[in-house]
Amino acid sequence: MGGVLFGARRGEAIMRIGIDARLVYYSQAGIGQYILHLIGGLARIDHENEYVLLQSRKDESMILEQPNFRRVSLWTPSHHRLERYSLNVELIRLGLDVLHSPDFIPPHRPHCKSVITIHDLAFLLYPHFLTKESARYYGHIDQAVRWTDHIIAVSQSTKRDVIQHLGVPEDKITVVYEAANPIFQPMDREEARKQVRLRYGVDGPYILFVSTIEPRKNVPTLIRAVWQLIDCYKEDVHLILAGGKGWLYEDAFAMVDSLRLDDRVHFVGRVSSDDLLYLYNAAELLAHPAFYEGFGLPPLEAMACGLPVVVSNVASLPEVVGDAGLLFDPHEVDELTVAMWRVLSDESLRREMREKGLAQAARFSWERAARETLDIYRLVHQS
Repeated sequence: MGGVLFGARRGEAIMRIGIDARLVYYSQAGIGQYILHLIGGLARIDHENEYVLLQSRKDESMILEQPNFRRVSLWTPSHHRLERYSLNVELIRLGLDVLHSPDFIPPHRPHCKSVITIHDLAFLLYPHFLTKESARYYGHIDQAVRWTDHIIAVSQSTKRDVIQHLGVPEDKITVVYEAANPIFQPMDREEARKQVRLRYGVDGPYILFVSTIEPRKNVPTLIRAVWQLIDCYKEDVHLILAGGKGWLYEDAFAMVDSLRLDDRVHFVGRVSSDDLLYLYNAAELLAHPAFYEGFGLPPLEAMACGLPVVVSNVASLPEVVGDAGLLFDPHEVDELTVAMWRVLSDESLRREMREKGLAQAARFSWERAARETLDIYRLVHQS
């Protein structure tokens, strides 16, 4: 284990903490963003403990440069079928006191204290929404929750799911909320619209969707609802979908073709944070019709920009948006259509949702998440 040093708190041993950041090389969306922002938050609040950032050997970047942070290159790829065994061999030499696995699959019986983050249990609750490869990988969760010393859940909804479906004692799980990237904040609306016109060629009011296009995100329902807004409610509105293609994305494209919405629906792919700032600030509303979310970062990012949000009434989404958003049943196209029409047609409602959304988003911060996570590292180290 790491040497016993002192200085973090009076009389408290300094920890050598490993954070598995290999996934960042493969994806900077979703969990990749969680890893990056958590590391940034820890760097701002903790200058005493030693952090070892475990990065892919293919990743030549330095996630962070700070005296108490260093990188170690690992040969084992993220999400590899032999990961739980080969990764453990690589980690033995590092002398870690605590290992944090942000994608919740630790190596086979870690040789140190361990913390895992569970973002959601979609692979258990909705296995038909995953590829067979992903389902097989995440199927190790039963062993992971037994071996780890503590579990971070990103919402109360996820905590309840872990207790109910995996039989984990409540005192072994702590909820630590994610937060929006600080870049997301209100900006001049006309400037944002100008940038959207220049970058994406969309001129006029639009509804925004931000996420990977895959079955769990329920995109065909959103497209059908937008068609109803245009055809039945006579709304002059576009739909911009910002997100990469997941698996089985073809249904969404087929829905656009069948409803002849090619000039109204715009698939712009995954976009940078800078572009996303413009998209949030120029939109009329964000629609998030997912069947299930462990947290739901896009609605929080949208609210931080002052954008009204319309979200599914399932899992963690009501918890994240509080009383700032409008909720609907993700199985009911008409409910989604009416919720979006209310926002589009009622200026006073938009104003109220903007104010409530900004207040709700302000309750979440990465500094707070980092402090609460550091407390968990201390807890397991001392146990």
